[in-house]
Amino acid sequence: MTDTIRPRSQWVIPLCWAAVLLDGFDLVVLGTVLPVLLKDGGVWGLTAGQASLLSTTALIGMMIGALTIGTITDIIGRRKVLIYTVVGFSLFTLMCALAPSLFLFGLFRFLAGLGLGGCLPTAITLATEFNRPNKASAATTIMTGYHVGAVLTALLGIVIIAPLGWRPMFVMGAVPGFILAALMTRYLPESQAFLTVTRTRAMSTATRGSRSPVASLFSRQLLVATLGFWVVSFLGLMLVYGLNTWLPQIMREAGYELGAALSMLLTLNIGAIIGLIVAGAVANRIGMRSAIVLWFGAAACFLALLSVRLPAVALYTTVLLAGFFTFSAQVLLYAFVTQKYSVASRATGLGWTAGVGRIGAICGPLVGGALLTAGHAYPWGFYVFASVAALAATAICVVRPGSPPKPIPDPEPLNAPIDDPLHP
Repeated sequence: MTDTIRPRSQWVIPLCWAAVLLDGFDLVVLGTVLPVLLKDGGVWGLTAGQASLLSTTALIGMMIGALTIGTITDIIGRRKVLIYTVVGFSLFTLMCALAPSLFLFGLFRFLAGLGLGGCLPTAITLATEFNRPNKASAATTIMTGYHVGAVLTALLGIVIIAPLGWRPMFVMGAVPGFILAALMTRYLPESQAFLTVTRTRAMSTATRGSRSPVASLFSRQLLVATLGFWVVSFLGLMLVYGLNTWLPQIMREAGYELGAALSMLLTLNIGAIIGLIVAGAVANRIGMRSAIVLWFGAAACFLALLSVRLPAVALYTTVLLAGFFTFSAQVLLYAFVTQKYSVASRATGLGWTAGVGRIGAICGPLVGGALLTAGHAYPWGFYVFASVAALAATAICVVRPGSPPKPIPDPEPLNAPIDDPLHP
């Protein structure tokens, strides 16, 4: 039995990583095509103010998706939900490439966002339960895919947009998703931790009833942690989406050419990948909360430094370090969340943290758009983002380190047989 299970378990990290890579594509794709959509009067007459509203449509979808799908994941399982979300966001991303009007483009972005919002917390939860929930390595490994996707998107934008236009960008983000969904259907196993909890929950419900996953987030032991996670996630995603949406345009406002501005977006996300590789090891050594404080604090310093005119080498180094600390700080938060919640409510806790954070993801592009419209994006945009990072470093301190109450012990998933009725 073990010989047939272990190869399936080895697919978990690669498949979850690939799903998050496609999520990372969506993080950057709008920021990559916005300069073209706004050029010379704009496609569909798009203005900067309309572009800000457009950027929020997918984020609203992501917020709803994270809040609802994260909870559903704790009820029907990680495997099935992850497959459904990948198919959903791939389909509507493809429809974006075919959109004949601004209204339909925004609608398809919203519908794609529903799947994207559920994909990230589900993938991290599944990967964590096949790794060790008390370590940051699973979350940071999975999230390298997020920023690899962002880097690949920025590279595609540099190579493809000029000769072919913006529509092929969405085709290239959609087609791999259908291939990935087929691989998941064949090879992705369900979490043994989830199956064990499901069996126990069924027996508990039959005898005395059980608490819903959402209600457990507000228990006496977890209420302060839940609220603290929400605040920091709001601030962290405000940084991530504000920078990735508007950094190219802010740098153009500062006088840089489009190619250089897109190169800075690429550099920002390369820094994010390097930061993720380092962040997990540092967090495992000094503790999750201490690492988050350090990372957000350093992000504040380098974001503020971007408001200063620097020589080219110093500028790109600063952008790299800003990405190094800013994005991996948010991922460390997700890893901290998986530590604090037990299996029965882990996906719900992560989904609600990401979902509330999406409100910040909406605010980030809106703030950037407002500053651009007012003509103050450079340097005030960087002052605002630096202040947000500093506030996040302060807010995480309300969450105490330590593990959650565990009425049901987390099993060792790789050593136990996987009784998965969903897998053929």
